[in-house]
Amino acid sequence: MRQNPSFAMTDVDELRRVIAANPWATLVGRDENGMTASHYAVLLDPERDDLTIVAHVGRPDDRVLGLGEQELLVVFQGPHGYVSPGWYGDVAAVPTWNYVAVHLSGVPEVLDAEENLRVLEHLVDRFEGALDDPRRMWAPPNDEDFVRRLEAGTVGFRLTPTRVTAKRKLSQNKPDEVIENVILELRGDGVYANPALAAEMQRAHDARLAARATAL
Repeated sequence: MRQNPSFAMTDVDELRRVIAANPWATLVGRDENGMTASHYAVLLDPERDDLTIVAHVGRPDDRVLGLGEQELLVVFQGPHGYVSPGWYGDVAAVPTWNYVAVHLSGVPEVLDAEENLRVLEHLVDRFEGALDDPRRMWAPPNDEDFVRRLEAGTVGFRLTPTRVTAKRKLSQNKPDEVIENVILELRGDGVYANPALAAEMQRAHDARLAARATAL
């Protein structure tokens, strides 16, 4: 992803927020046959406060991604959506697409069986924990043999990125009144209504207004 200084995201806490809220990621790697993109749930490492992530892939995706042998690109896609030029008012304009994305790259560390089990358990807990009656990984009717077979069919990894590219393209290059009108349109009931993108734009806009007020 080409970086644009006007749209760059650099705050680690904000990057962690986007990653945590959008765990379904795209993993891009290669083997001798070329590039492959795979899709898996990826989480922040619960034992770290940086951008280190943990996940697992099913065999043989570890081989086609070159896991542990070369650089892996992990893409997190945040809220995104269409923005009509009609929302800008009576000015010359063209359509665009607003979005938030975080790209992490590095050579991942392949985990041993016990660490992989902890990652799998963390993954289950992360999503089952939202349910009224969560079904944990070790809960019956799962038994240890079943869980161990599950683990053996996967390869866990930890990646501390050596390259980070993050972009928040949310109409920052437009006047305040245009940004606010785009937010209103996205919050509405039109065909391109997008509450999640509206909330992301509002968050970024509020931060800019606060920074501007502090600078005065």
